Amino acid sequence: MPRLLVIKTSSLGDVVHALPAVSDASSAYPNLIIDWVVEEAFQEIPNWHSAVATVIPVAIRRWRKNLWQLWRSGEWQQFQKQLKLHHYDSIIDAQGLLKSAWIGRLAQGTYHGFAKNSAREAFASYLYRQTHTIEKQQHAIIRVRQLFAKALNYTITDEQHLNYGILPYFQKNPTNQLNNNHKKPSVLCFHATTWSSKHWPESYWVELIQLLTKQGLEVLLPWGNLQERQTAQRFAQVSSQATVLPKTTLTELAQLLSTVKAVVGVDTGLCHLAAALHIPSITIYGSTQPAKTGTLGQEQQHLPSNFACAPCLRRQCDYTGLSRVKPACYQELTPKLVWEQLQRKLN
Repeated sequence: MPRLLVIKTSSLGDVVHALPAVSDASSAYPNLIIDWVVEEAFQEIPNWHSAVATVIPVAIRRWRKNLWQLWRSGEWQQFQKQLKLHHYDSIIDAQGLLKSAWIGRLAQGTYHGFAKNSAREAFASYLYRQTHTIEKQQHAIIRVRQLFAKALNYTITDEQHLNYGILPYFQKNPTNQLNNNHKKPSVLCFHATTWSSKHWPESYWVELIQLLTKQGLEVLLPWGNLQERQTAQRFAQVSSQATVLPKTTLTELAQLLSTVKAVVGVDTGLCHLAAALHIPSITIYGSTQPAKTGTLGQEQQHLPSNFACAPCLRRQCDYTGLSRVKPACYQELTPKLVWEQLQRKLN
């Protein structure tokens, strides 16, 4: 049977973006065996897709901090051995970066990737055996789907239909203790993100939580590190109906996601997970734009800023003018506006 190696290592949102392409490929070739190289922090995600046979975790983020220890531990040798376990009919680098392109060179098989004018890092294209030109001015999910279709020689008949392929997993594994703890209708608030420019103002989160809880909704606040937990704890002080979640795995969080009424979030990978599970969502965009990397799927609504300098695509807000809030691009994306849009989703 034909075997495909997919390289899409990070980040969380990017990994979710590759799921529809995997669904397309497995639909075009039902006997296709798919292996996937992914950062260890996100290895749960490919495992949710029934078409993925083997997940090969990579730890570039951790390894580059201590290269000597990596060599001494034998972890690098084991990773190489796992990559060379099979001869692949096709290898696809769905990331288009030098680090991902380099990984694929360690495997055996016909290597496909983005052409120079299509890759996120142009020099990555020199490492592929076959390159494919994919229009850059498209959503990332569409680009990856088109790359797979060209590499594997099939046609995408309906680009509007997205099958992330992970719903069956959560239909078979619907519950965990977190689900049992929350019986009231609830809204998950994804308040944390990596760029400071993407953070919705804390005063806005507080006001929104007050609006939600006054309507009898429970607000659930996840976190991933100590700083995010402290932020969630401050938000939870607003109402007894706001709950800081315990530390969760991605699978536990996704199981909980499948039970909530809706999601409100900033531009973060977890909102893409909500989209993959068809959870009604309001996603707020300030320094970034949804056209190329926003959530995509059923019941997804984007609230982009129309501020003068948005989207700036900067990690830090450099605006020095007068503004009611910081980052300034959010001043018109108020809690009242978010609540009005969310009500429509809830209804």
